[in-house]
Amino acid sequence: MRTPLLLVLLACVQASAATPAAHWPAMSGQSPACRAGVTQALDYLKTLPSTSMMAVRDGQVLASYGPVERPEQVYSVRKSLLAMMYGPYVADGTIALDRNLASLGIDDVGGLLPLERTATVGDLLAARSGVYHAAANPGDDAEAAPPRGSQTPGAYFLYNNWDFNAAGTVFEQLTGRDIYRSFDSQLAQSLQMEDFQLSQQRRNGDPARSRHLAYHFHLSTRDMARLGQLMLQQGSWNGRQLLPADWVKRITTPLTHAADMHPPSTARRQLDYGLLWWIPSVPAGSPLAGAYMAWGYYGQYILVIPQQNMVISHQRVVAPAQARTARKVSPAEFLRLAALLAQAPCP
Repeated sequence: MRTPLLLVLLACVQASAATPAAHWPAMSGQSPACRAGVTQALDYLKTLPSTSMMAVRDGQVLASYGPVERPEQVYSVRKSLLAMMYGPYVADGTIALDRNLASLGIDDVGGLLPLERTATVGDLLAARSGVYHAAANPGDDAEAAPPRGSQTPGAYFLYNNWDFNAAGTVFEQLTGRDIYRSFDSQLAQSLQMEDFQLSQQRRNGDPARSRHLAYHFHLSTRDMARLGQLMLQQGSWNGRQLLPADWVKRITTPLTHAADMHPPSTARRQLDYGLLWWIPSVPAGSPLAGAYMAWGYYGQYILVIPQQNMVISHQRVVAPAQARTARKVSPAEFLRLAALLAQAPCP
């Protein structure tokens, strides 16, 4: 029995040692084979319209590309961040996932239907609310929504910004805390983020469409990697448990498989969904087996690969004038890049 215990203790020590300090350390002593593998991945990256990328293995920077220090809007990555923020409050009972919208007094412009108000907080996080009220901001699958009142809450997956925005309202209502200030104190300061600026963060959306506004974040690629590292370390950071480990597992465990999503989507053909986190569906022998990720429009990603002790963050920045025609970095392209980096024979 001593050997397994020793291995567990060593693993804990390694995880603690891997936690970055105020600045990310670079991986030193890379072998020729390691450098060749990383070069192959970067050569592929340069064929994509990527803006920046950072790959971290064992808490050290394996590869970096572009202005990783520059904060940019990360779109739907915000949803995965909110899931992380929910964790401590679910654990202490402040937020109960089985409470319904009616009991919380959640309504909207023009009113919600009685059936819609039976949706629970957990349904919002799973994109299964059955509420097809207009959202304050675009960028979802609302155009493919069934008629209002046609789906029982919890039964039907639709990637719908109303759910995600209402989940933000619930967070603020039940915790009594602003999302951005909570993120700053709960995560940004604890993780020693280098580039996060509270003054840059602001809500957006059309309040005439919905009173539940979006909560987009501006984050740098290297700070996104810190969030991934926290998830990789099961919510632990420098000896503090910032997120409950069982919550990390819960939100990254598939609840909806790609085949059960509406409408069918080529972009997410091999992606399952947990609670506001995406889970690539890959073969057991894949270098990305067991991985999960946050995904934002145009190509912002935070990918966590526990079996490789690895995190990869990525940004694709698009100027407003190019928003309608800009080429995205698809999940398939990003995951191909990630597989190349994960396969590089680096210690």
